[in-house]
Amino acid sequence: QVQLVESGGGSVQTGGSLRLSCVASGSDYSANVIYWFRQPPGKQRRLVGSIIGADAAGYSEAVSGRFTISRGHAKNSVYLQMDSLKPEDTAVYYCKFPLGGQDYWGQGIQVTVSS
Repeated sequence: QVQLVESGGGSVQTGGSLRLSCVASGSDYSANVIYWFRQPPGKQRRLVGSIIGADAAGYSEAVSGRFTISRGHAKNSVYLQMDSLKPEDTAVYYCKFPLGGQDYWGQGIQVTVSS
């Protein structure tokens, strides 16, 4: 059983920055892919981006150039650095870790961007 714990959300004004973290329990998963998703109010959960290995990251068009996913120094930690935030980035953000045919999700963390 893998547990994912997220932290770092909050409220910020347009143009501000936040950094989310996701830490997975258990063995060393630094080579595995980890995804970030978000779910705006009343909408479907959508992919934000992912990272596999040390630094191979990809992003959705909506966040490309503003968000950065990276690995932390702590074991199994992944960051989502969010810059130039917009009101439409308001959502609950989740990390997801697929392992052994199962998808493990973080608890979700609220990010609110005000205009």
